[in-house]
Amino acid sequence: MSADADVAAGAPADAPTGGAVVGPDGLRRCAWGDSADDYRTYHDTEWGRPVHGDDALFERVCLEAFQSGLSWITILRRREGFRSAFAGFEIARVAEFGGADVERLLGDTGIIRNRAKIEASIANARVARDLDGGLDALIWQFAADPDRPAPRSTGEVPAVTPESTALAKALKKAGFRFVGPTTAYALMQACGLVDDHLADCHVRSVLDGTRPGA
Repeated sequence: MSADADVAAGAPADAPTGGAVVGPDGLRRCAWGDSADDYRTYHDTEWGRPVHGDDALFERVCLEAFQSGLSWITILRRREGFRSAFAGFEIARVAEFGGADVERLLGDTGIIRNRAKIEASIANARVARDLDGGLDALIWQFAADPDRPAPRSTGEVPAVTPESTALAKALKKAGFRFVGPTTAYALMQACGLVDDHLADCHVRSVLDGTRPGA
C-alpha cells in the first residue's frame, strides 16, 4: 500500500468514530481515544501536543511511514522496540546505518520488518542530516491556522489538507520517502501542527493556549 493510501494515525480505522465519548474516568474524549488503554494514554498525553526538535520529528516521520497499511496501535505497542532498533532515532546515528544494519533490522521481532520501510528510514535520516535549516523548520512552516474551527465529530476531520499536500511535496522534494499527503497530515495531527481534538474533548481545552498564534 502506498503512503498516500494509508490509515491516518489521527483517527485509527480500527477504532470507533463519531462524537466525543465519556470514558470510565468521567473525561470526555475523541471516540477513538477511549477505545483501548494504549489509545487513551496516547490521546491524552501525546497526540496533538506540539513536538519540536529534529530527532523527535524524525522519529514521528519514521513511525508514520511504518504505520502505512497498519493500525496505529500496532506501532504504539512496538515503539520502544523501534527506538532500541533505530538508535533512539538519532538522525546522525541512523544516517550511518549500512547493509549489516538493514539485515539486523529485518531480523528484529520488536519492529515491523519491512525492507522498503527500513531502507526508507535510513535514507530519510541521511536527508535529514544534510537538510539545510533542519527538519523542525521544514515541517513547522506548514502548521495549520490555529483559528480553524474545531471538529465536532470525526466525520469532520479531513484525511488530507492543502497544508499536508504542501508538506508532502516539500518533504519529497528534499528527498524523503513514504511521505504522501495522508501520512503528512497524520504527522501534522500527531505533532501538534493542527488540533483535531473534537470540540468537546477534554484535551482540547488543555491545548488551546499552546499553539503558535493561539
